[in-house]
Amino acid sequence: MPIFEYKCDDCGHEFEELVFDRDACPPCPKCGSEKTGKLISACRCRVGAGGSAPSEGASDSGASSSSFSASSPCSGCSGGNCSSCGH
Repeated sequence: MPIFEYKCDDCGHEFEELVFDRDACPPCPKCGSEKTGKLISACRCRVGAGGSAPSEGASDSGASSSSFSASSPCSGCSGGNCSSCGH
């Protein structure tokens, strides 16, 4: 279930809402108006420890090899549960 961003046409309030129907626009939580519209927003994602390795040809989102653990046997992982080298 995605979280969408909306803006109220009456009071200008911007809010986020978890919705089940992608085409539905919920009422404004500030003024109660039904005149709301979906905003176009940037996709957000978080890649953290235990995440999968990037696919072949994908960029590493700006991380340099110096940011990885010095104890790692390869420069592409943090030394634990690496799917590309098995360490």
